[in-house]
Amino acid sequence: MTENDFVPKGSTSLPMDGKVRYKAPSNIALVKYWGKKENQIPANPSISFTLDACATTTALSYKRSEKLLDSFSLELFFEGKLKEDFKPKIITFFERIEKYVPFLKEYHWKIETSNSFPHSSGIASSASGMAALALCLLSVEKSGNPEMSEDYFNQKASFLARLGSGSACRSIEGDLIQWGHTPGIPGSTNLFGVTYPFEVHQNFKNYHDTILLVHKGQKTVSSTVGHELMYGHLYAEKRFEQAHQNLEKLKKIFGSGDLDAFIEIVESEALTLHAMMMTSLPYFILMKPNTLEIINRIWSFRLATKTPICFTLDAGANVHVLYPESHKAKCIQFIQDELVAYCENGHYICDRIGKGAQRLVVDQQ
Repeated sequence: MTENDFVPKGSTSLPMDGKVRYKAPSNIALVKYWGKKENQIPANPSISFTLDACATTTALSYKRSEKLLDSFSLELFFEGKLKEDFKPKIITFFERIEKYVPFLKEYHWKIETSNSFPHSSGIASSASGMAALALCLLSVEKSGNPEMSEDYFNQKASFLARLGSGSACRSIEGDLIQWGHTPGIPGSTNLFGVTYPFEVHQNFKNYHDTILLVHKGQKTVSSTVGHELMYGHLYAEKRFEQAHQNLEKLKKIFGSGDLDAFIEIVESEALTLHAMMMTSLPYFILMKPNTLEIINRIWSFRLATKTPICFTLDAGANVHVLYPESHKAKCIQFIQDELVAYCENGHYICDRIGKGAQRLVVDQQ
């Protein structure tokens, strides 16, 4: 497919007004995407677990204007409060997607959004937030084109979400989503996320992710800036090659259920992500001392007990602790006994693999 496949063909009869509501989850990458090209195209492919509890719920109300507007008309509420400082990001998103959602200036939009996790928790909400908003907008289009297939709907929703936040394209479906063209995965594309097409062993079903909130403050360097620093990075090309290689290795690992090999790739990917940050120019470090303390305790516990527990990291200090359903009780006990002490105010979130976004019943007012 190409971008032009997502441009609506012909005119459709859209409603005068309405409201739609979606809940979209966050996701945690196993093979990391770091570095992007123009129009939110990834420099390397990635794959992620779709989460369940960590999610954004967005309600989109719309009313047709009497005439075509010169600019976007919208208001945005976060956790029930008007948030003017959020609007510039939404306007930028609307500008990027207007070609594919040509009715944006025909309506006034009211966006009401909230997260299931604290806004200051250090968990990036851009993936879940942009995914939820993209789904709401596409639902408006589908109301004028009821013949739109489910596959096309999911692909276009992922495509639109990507233009808001790259990783948001992995928050439409579940439970294992791959994004970015790579030769070994049929159907893979830079345009949207796809459901992983190969066999996945029972070991990786119902996987758990306990998120340890080491630092809740704003990052010293944003992910947007970090992605840009991959241009001209001394090790960038080798890193991009490594991502393709790790995706190829995961095909056998996911099929066989080899937890040891899975752990090796996931932890290596996390550390490589931060190594790229530390070797950028300018260089920066997002991990905190407690991040390293948690990693070392996970390693010691795994070595002593042979429990298949591991960590991964996003572009920040917080630690995602991954473990299979069959070891849940032992891992939770270890986390509570030894790791929670290193979290800010003892805060952590228990999550697990989810099945993707879902449309919710609209509140009757």
